[in-house]
Amino acid sequence: MIKSLLKQEFLETHSIDDYFKQNIEFLLSYGVGAGADLVEIFVENVDNISLLVEQDTVTSVNPSIGKGIGIRVFLGKRDGFYSTNDFSKQGLIYGLDQALEMLGLEKHTNSSNSFQGLKDLTDYSISKSKMILNCPTIKESTNKLLSATMFLKKHGRHLSVRRGSYSKTLQEVIVASSDGTFAKDLRLYQSIGVNALAVDKEYRSSIGRRIGNTEKPNALIDWDAEETALDINESAEKMLYAKYVTAGQMPAILANKFGGVIFHEACGHLLETTQIERGTTPFAKLKGNKIANKAVTAIDEGKSEGAFGSIAIDDEGMETQKTVLIENGILKNFLSDRAGELRTGHKRTGSGRRQSYAFSAASRMRNTYIDKGTYTPTQLIESIDEGIYCKSMGGGSVGATGQFNFSVEEGYLIKNGKLTDPVKGATLIGEAVDVMPRISMCANDLDLAAGFCGSISGNINVTVGQPHIKVDSITIGGR
Repeated sequence: MIKSLLKQEFLETHSIDDYFKQNIEFLLSYGVGAGADLVEIFVENVDNISLLVEQDTVTSVNPSIGKGIGIRVFLGKRDGFYSTNDFSKQGLIYGLDQALEMLGLEKHTNSSNSFQGLKDLTDYSISKSKMILNCPTIKESTNKLLSATMFLKKHGRHLSVRRGSYSKTLQEVIVASSDGTFAKDLRLYQSIGVNALAVDKEYRSSIGRRIGNTEKPNALIDWDAEETALDINESAEKMLYAKYVTAGQMPAILANKFGGVIFHEACGHLLETTQIERGTTPFAKLKGNKIANKAVTAIDEGKSEGAFGSIAIDDEGMETQKTVLIENGILKNFLSDRAGELRTGHKRTGSGRRQSYAFSAASRMRNTYIDKGTYTPTQLIESIDEGIYCKSMGGGSVGATGQFNFSVEEGYLIKNGKLTDPVKGATLIGEAVDVMPRISMCANDLDLAAGFCGSISGNINVTVGQPHIKVDSITIGGR
């Protein structure tokens, strides 16, 4: 976590030499010789630090480092996976044997196997290696977080809890496969969270903001902590005395940025090939068909500069790309990894992602958003006589086939085309197949927000997003 340690660990001792390549090639040849259709090696070296500030005190500083190797073998549409942090040749052969045995393959090699060796290394880390030297020190990081909670105190009126968190992860990955894939990447992720609880007698309101980015070493230092504190305090004060919303069916405007979490959770996961394999997506056989209003175009990509879900390559070594999921309401593509392509026929999209070497890659989202439209946010609000404006979304839950409920952290009633009283206790309830056709208007203010996504291959960094959107009718849970 100290700059000199990072330099030593990542810039000096982890270069790829011929000896390393030869050992990887031996493993790949060994696996193919045992009868595997394809063998994949995923090598990871990771360095992380997380900080927590509560009120005006640093309460937690947690550094961690780790490294390991994930070994996966394919035979037909089946795969076997084994992970280890034993880097010895004997340990790696043992791990490969375990993966082979899962598929009923022999442990001996065939000298006449088809493996032709690895291609030249595609190294995405070369242009990034110096960025880690510009990351903030622990002292700089804690001072910045402390300034955030102090700004909350300075500008807040009823704050009972003030909390700031920061996480920095440096991840080096190498992917090698018996199809010749040989790629290396260096990834820098930073995440900032600020939360406040306002209390006045029996009244309560809780507001939070999260910022996340990749490959921006100065992001924490450049972050305007006072602006975030002012934003949180303004929202917390408005929501503190807000009345509870009345339950019912009504139109809703969902704000941009984190409003996109509903599309991510309720629909995005249903467009991953893992859902087709499980038989849990209602969209499995609807490619080329209309599944949403013509106003909706949805995209998943890994290319947006600095976005929390951006990657140069996925965790199977494929270069990232832009994937149009829905175009003018028509389902165009699914997100697919290597296993997904084998089992469903949908071509890989550079979407094979995993939390760490301990997980096998699976089809996962990157930066997922509903694309911008032609209206202004004001025009959307003016189109509603009575409804609700959801400025900020909170937590929620999603069923296997797209049923969802999400709390509204900050909401306002709409009457006669104007925002009026703040309301609390609102919950958006629906199902993807019903709600997608009801998104009738999209504004021109697309923006992204950082988040974390948990699924079959662990927790990964993603961004969600959208412009302001209008849902013609949705169930609002309340009182």
